[in-house]
Amino acid sequence: MVLRTLTILAPDKNGKVLKALAEEPDVIEFWSKAKVRGAIQEINILASSENLQSLVDKLQRQFSKEKDWRIIISPVETTIPRYEGKNEEQDKSDAKKTYGSLTREALYDQILKGTKTNLDFIILVLLSTIVTSIGLITNNLAVIIGAMVIAPLLGPNLALSFGVTLGDKDMVSESLKANAIGFGLTMALSILIGFFTPYEIFAKSQEYLIRTTVGYDGIILAFASGAAAVLSLTAGISSAMVGVMVAVALMPPAVALGLALGSGVFSEAYGAGLLLAINIICVNLSAKVVFTLKGIRPRTWYQRRKSKQSLKISLAFWGSLLLILMGLVYLWQYR
Repeated sequence: MVLRTLTILAPDKNGKVLKALAEEPDVIEFWSKAKVRGAIQEINILASSENLQSLVDKLQRQFSKEKDWRIIISPVETTIPRYEGKNEEQDKSDAKKTYGSLTREALYDQILKGTKTNLDFIILVLLSTIVTSIGLITNNLAVIIGAMVIAPLLGPNLALSFGVTLGDKDMVSESLKANAIGFGLTMALSILIGFFTPYEIFAKSQEYLIRTTVGYDGIILAFASGAAAVLSLTAGISSAMVGVMVAVALMPPAVALGLALGSGVFSEAYGAGLLLAINIICVNLSAKVVFTLKGIRPRTWYQRRKSKQSLKISLAFWGSLLLILMGLVYLWQYR
C-alpha cells in the first residue's frame, strides 16, 4: 500500500476543524505541533494514496474562502512497524473511490510540466528529430529506440487530454501551443534533412518504409500507448517506458513525413502523414477515455458540468476524425 503524508497549514481558528479529521475513517495517523495562539497551526495526517483525494477535497471545501492556508503532500518511503492496511473487503470498497496513487492536484502539476515550451523542450525536440532521422535513414532500430526514449511529444499530448477532461482552458491552450511548436520544429528540421539527403540513401530502409505505410495495427498501437501512459501517471509509476511507447506512435512517423516531403516523394509522405494523424487522434482518445474511467474530474459541481461539455465535444471531434481517417486507411490499402 502506498502511503502519503498531508501537512496542513491553516489559521489557528480552524484548529477544531483540523482536529476533527482525526475521526475520519480514511486517516491512518494524526499528529500536530504545539499550538501557538495567533500563529499558523500545523497538522499532519498519514493516509493511503487510495483515500488521499477525498481528504484533499474535504480540506479544499473547508478552506476555499480562507487566505492563509496550504496543503503539502509528501510521499512516504516506509513506516516502522509496517502498516498492514485494512481487510480485503474494505480495500475493495476503498478502491471504488479512487482513481490512482496520485491526487488530481499532483497529476495536474506533473502533467503541466509537459506543456512548458522552454529551451530544454526545444532542444529535446531537435535532438529527438536528429536521432530519429539518423535511425530511419540508416535503417538502425537501436538508434530509433534512442530517440523514443527522449519522447518530447509525450507531455503535450497527455496535457491536452487531461486539460479537456478537467475543462481547463489554460492547460488546453498551453498544450496546443507546445504541440504546435514540437511538431513544427520536427517537421521543419526533418524536411531540411530530407532535402539535403539523397532519396536513394534511405529509399530501401525498412524502418523508414514501415513509417510510410498505414494499417489498422497502428491504430491499436496508438490506443495502447495513450492508455498505458495515463495508467502509469495515475498509478505514480515512472513514465520512462510509457514515453517510449508513445514516441513509437508519434515521433518516427512525423520524421518520416518530413523526410518524404523534403525528398519530394509525396506518395510516401501521404502514408506517413496519415499514420501520424491516426496516431495523434488515437493517443488523445485513449487518454481521455482512461482519465474518465479512472474518475478524474474537477472538484466543484460547476466545473464538472463545464468539463462534461468540453469532454463530449472533444470525444465527438476526435471520434469523427478517426472515422474519416479509417476510411482513408481503407482506400489507401485498397489502392
